[in-house]
Amino acid sequence: MNKKERALFIEKKLNELFPNPKAPLNHKNAFTLLIAVLLSAQTTDKRVNIVTKELFKLASSAESMLKLGEEKVYDLIKTCGLAPKKAKAIIATSEILINEYAGRVPKDLADLEKLPGVGHKTASVVVSEYFKKPAFPVDTHIHRLAQRWGLTNGKSVKKTEEDLKEIFDEMNWRDLHLQIIFYGRTFCTARGCDGTICFMCKSLYPNRKSKIKTLKA
Repeated sequence: MNKKERALFIEKKLNELFPNPKAPLNHKNAFTLLIAVLLSAQTTDKRVNIVTKELFKLASSAESMLKLGEEKVYDLIKTCGLAPKKAKAIIATSEILINEYAGRVPKDLADLEKLPGVGHKTASVVVSEYFKKPAFPVDTHIHRLAQRWGLTNGKSVKKTEEDLKEIFDEMNWRDLHLQIIFYGRTFCTARGCDGTICFMCKSLYPNRKSKIKTLKA
Protein backbone atom coordinates (compact mmCIF):
# COMPACT_ATOMS: atom_id res chain seq x y z
CA MET A 1 0.00 0.00 0.00
CA ASN A 2 1.11 3.53 -0.71
CA LYS A 3 0.54 6.35 1.80
CA LYS A 4 -2.88 7.33 0.42
CA GLU A 5 -4.06 3.73 0.44
CA ARG A 6 -2.85 3.33 4.02
CA ALA A 7 -4.70 6.49 5.03
CA LEU A 8 -7.97 5.23 3.50
CA PHE A 9 -7.56 1.84 5.19
CA ILE A 10 -6.84 3.51 8.57
CA GLU A 11 -9.88 5.79 8.32
CA LYS A 12 -12.17 2.91 7.40
CA LYS A 13 -11.01 0.68 10.26
CA LEU A 14 -11.02 3.47 12.85
CA ASN A 15 -14.58 4.41 11.88
CA GLU A 16 -15.57 0.78 12.38
CA LEU A 17 -13.84 0.54 15.76
CA PHE A 18 -14.71 3.99 17.14
CA PRO A 19 -17.77 5.45 15.37
CA ASN A 20 -18.82 8.93 16.54
CA PRO A 21 -16.02 9.26 19.13
CA LYS A 22 -16.82 11.39 22.16
CA ALA A 23 -14.36 13.71 23.89
CA PRO A 24 -12.99 11.85 26.95
CA LEU A 25 -12.71 14.95 29.15
CA ASN A 26 -15.90 16.06 30.89
CA HIS A 27 -16.74 19.75 30.46
CA LYS A 28 -19.64 22.19 30.63
CA ASN A 29 -18.45 25.00 28.39
CA ALA A 30 -15.40 26.35 26.57
CA PHE A 31 -13.73 27.44 29.81
CA THR A 32 -14.08 24.09 31.56
CA LEU A 33 -12.83 22.29 28.45
CA LEU A 34 -9.80 24.57 28.36
CA ILE A 35 -9.04 23.86 32.02
CA ALA A 36 -9.62 20.11 31.63
CA VAL A 37 -7.22 19.89 28.69
CA LEU A 38 -4.67 22.02 30.53
CA LEU A 39 -4.89 19.59 33.46
CA SER A 40 -4.49 16.51 31.24
CA ALA A 41 -0.76 16.96 30.63
CA GLN A 42 1.11 14.02 32.23
CA THR A 43 -2.15 12.86 33.83
CA THR A 44 -4.80 10.38 32.70
CA ASP A 45 -8.18 11.55 31.44
CA LYS A 46 -9.77 9.44 34.18
CA ARG A 47 -7.85 11.33 36.86
CA VAL A 48 -8.75 14.68 35.30
CA ASN A 49 -12.45 13.80 35.26
CA ILE A 50 -12.29 12.82 38.94
CA VAL A 51 -10.57 16.08 39.85
CA THR A 52 -12.75 18.37 37.73
CA LYS A 53 -15.99 16.91 39.05
CA GLU A 54 -15.48 18.85 42.27
CA LEU A 55 -13.52 21.72 40.74
CA PHE A 56 -16.21 22.59 38.20
CA LYS A 57 -18.93 22.43 40.85
CA LEU A 58 -17.18 25.33 42.54
CA ALA A 59 -15.86 27.12 39.47
CA SER A 60 -17.05 26.78 35.88
CA SER A 61 -16.08 30.26 34.70
CA ALA A 62 -12.97 32.44 34.75
CA GLU A 63 -14.55 34.71 37.37
CA SER A 64 -15.45 31.94 39.79
CA MET A 65 -12.09 30.22 39.26
CA LEU A 66 -10.21 33.40 40.07
CA LYS A 67 -12.25 33.80 43.24
CA LEU A 68 -11.22 30.32 44.37
CA GLY A 69 -7.58 31.38 44.38
CA GLU A 70 -4.43 29.43 43.63
CA GLU A 71 -4.24 27.66 46.99
CA LYS A 72 -7.78 26.27 46.77
CA VAL A 73 -7.32 25.26 43.13
CA TYR A 74 -4.12 23.44 44.01
CA ASP A 75 -5.88 21.63 46.86
CA LEU A 76 -8.53 20.39 44.42
CA ILE A 77 -6.11 19.30 41.67
CA LYS A 78 -3.13 18.12 43.72
CA THR A 79 -3.52 14.48 42.63
CA CYS A 80 -2.77 15.54 39.04
CA GLY A 81 0.80 15.63 37.80
CA LEU A 82 2.50 19.03 37.89
CA ALA A 83 -0.29 20.34 40.14
CA PRO A 84 1.55 23.42 41.55
CA LYS A 85 2.43 24.63 38.05
CA LYS A 86 -1.07 23.92 36.76
CA ALA A 87 -2.77 25.73 39.64
CA LYS A 88 -0.67 28.81 38.95
CA ALA A 89 -1.44 28.62 35.22
CA ILE A 90 -5.18 28.18 35.83
CA ILE A 91 -5.37 31.31 37.97
CA ALA A 92 -3.18 33.34 35.60
CA THR A 93 -5.23 32.22 32.59
CA SER A 94 -8.49 33.05 34.38
CA GLU A 95 -7.23 36.54 35.15
CA ILE A 96 -6.19 37.16 31.54
CA LEU A 97 -9.54 35.92 30.23
CA ILE A 98 -11.35 38.35 32.51
CA ASN A 99 -9.10 41.33 31.77
CA GLU A 100 -8.62 40.85 28.05
CA TYR A 101 -11.53 38.73 26.79
CA ALA A 102 -14.46 39.70 29.05
CA GLY A 103 -14.19 36.29 30.72
CA ARG A 104 -14.69 34.39 27.47
CA VAL A 105 -12.40 31.83 25.89
CA PRO A 106 -11.03 33.19 22.59
CA LYS A 107 -11.79 31.22 19.44
CA ASP A 108 -8.51 32.07 17.77
CA LEU A 109 -5.70 29.53 18.04
CA ALA A 110 -2.99 32.17 18.35
CA ASP A 111 -4.83 33.93 21.20
CA LEU A 112 -5.29 30.66 23.06
CA GLU A 113 -1.62 29.78 22.72
CA LYS A 114 -0.67 32.98 24.55
CA LEU A 115 -2.47 31.87 27.72
CA PRO A 116 -0.34 30.47 30.60
CA GLY A 117 -0.15 26.69 30.51
CA VAL A 118 -1.85 26.50 27.12
CA GLY A 119 0.36 25.11 24.37
CA HIS A 120 -0.42 24.42 20.72
CA LYS A 121 -1.96 21.01 21.40
CA THR A 122 -4.27 22.29 24.16
CA ALA A 123 -5.36 25.22 22.02
CA SER A 124 -5.98 22.90 19.06
CA VAL A 125 -8.20 20.63 21.15
CA VAL A 126 -10.32 23.57 22.31
CA VAL A 127 -10.84 25.09 18.85
CA SER A 128 -11.56 21.67 17.36
CA GLU A 129 -13.81 20.23 20.06
CA TYR A 130 -15.70 23.30 21.21
CA PHE A 131 -15.54 25.82 18.39
CA LYS A 132 -15.69 23.20 15.62
CA LYS A 133 -12.79 24.75 13.71
CA PRO A 134 -10.41 22.51 11.72
CA ALA A 135 -7.47 21.42 13.87
CA PHE A 136 -5.50 18.20 14.33
CA PRO A 137 -4.02 18.08 17.84
CA VAL A 138 -1.11 15.66 18.02
CA ASP A 139 -0.32 13.93 21.31
CA THR A 140 2.19 11.19 22.08
CA HIS A 141 -0.15 8.42 20.88
CA ILE A 142 -0.80 10.09 17.53
CA HIS A 143 2.88 10.94 17.07
CA ARG A 144 3.82 7.29 17.75
CA LEU A 145 1.15 5.69 15.56
CA ALA A 146 1.64 8.06 12.63
CA GLN A 147 5.24 6.84 12.50
CA ARG A 148 4.37 3.15 12.84
CA TRP A 149 1.76 3.55 10.09
CA GLY A 150 4.13 5.29 7.68
CA LEU A 151 2.26 8.60 7.65
CA THR A 152 5.18 10.73 8.85
CA ASN A 153 8.89 10.47 9.59
CA GLY A 154 8.31 11.65 13.17
CA LYS A 155 10.98 14.33 12.97
CA SER A 156 8.83 16.54 15.20
CA VAL A 157 5.27 16.84 16.49
CA LYS A 158 4.85 19.85 14.22
CA LYS A 159 5.91 17.79 11.19
CA THR A 160 3.56 14.97 12.18
CA GLU A 161 0.67 17.43 12.42
CA GLU A 162 1.52 18.92 9.02
CA ASP A 163 1.73 15.48 7.40
CA LEU A 164 -1.57 14.28 8.86
CA LYS A 165 -3.35 17.46 7.80
CA GLU A 166 -2.05 16.95 4.28
CA ILE A 167 -3.17 13.30 4.12
CA PHE A 168 -6.64 13.50 5.67
CA ASP A 169 -9.64 15.66 4.79
CA GLU A 170 -10.04 18.47 7.33
CA MET A 171 -13.70 17.60 7.92
CA ASN A 172 -12.44 14.34 9.52
CA TRP A 173 -9.61 15.78 11.62
CA ARG A 174 -11.61 16.06 14.83
CA ASP A 175 -12.80 12.43 14.80
CA LEU A 176 -9.45 11.06 13.63
CA HIS A 177 -7.65 12.86 16.44
CA LEU A 178 -9.78 11.00 18.99
CA GLN A 179 -9.92 7.70 17.10
CA ILE A 180 -6.14 7.42 16.75
CA ILE A 181 -5.70 8.20 20.45
CA PHE A 182 -8.27 5.56 21.41
CA TYR A 183 -6.63 3.00 19.13
CA GLY A 184 -3.21 3.82 20.52
CA ARG A 185 -4.37 3.42 24.09
CA THR A 186 -6.21 0.17 23.40
CA PHE A 187 -4.29 -1.74 20.74
CA CYS A 188 -1.03 -0.03 19.79
CA THR A 189 0.52 1.07 23.07
CA ALA A 190 4.10 2.26 23.46
CA ARG A 191 5.22 -1.05 24.96
CA GLY A 192 2.49 -3.39 23.72
CA CYS A 193 3.27 -3.01 20.04
CA ASP A 194 6.48 -2.35 18.14
CA GLY A 195 4.99 -1.86 14.70
CA THR A 196 4.59 -5.60 14.05
CA ILE A 197 1.97 -6.75 16.56
CA CYS A 198 -1.38 -4.91 16.49
CA PHE A 199 -4.03 -5.40 13.80
CA MET A 200 -3.42 -2.06 12.08
CA CYS A 201 0.36 -2.39 11.95
CA LYS A 202 0.18 -5.95 10.63
CA SER A 203 -2.47 -5.00 8.06
CA LEU A 204 -0.60 -1.97 6.78
CA TYR A 205 2.79 -3.70 6.72
CA PRO A 206 2.20 -7.49 6.45
CA ASN A 207 5.82 -8.13 5.45
CA ARG A 208 7.42 -5.98 8.14
CA LYS A 209 9.80 -8.09 10.23
CA SER A 210 11.86 -5.62 12.22
CA LYS A 211 10.65 -3.49 15.11
CA ILE A 212 9.94 0.16 14.44
CA LYS A 213 11.71 2.67 16.65
CA THR A 214 9.64 5.82 16.95
CA LEU A 215 10.88 9.27 17.84
CA LYS A 216 9.31 10.68 20.98
CA ALA A 217 7.14 13.78 21.02
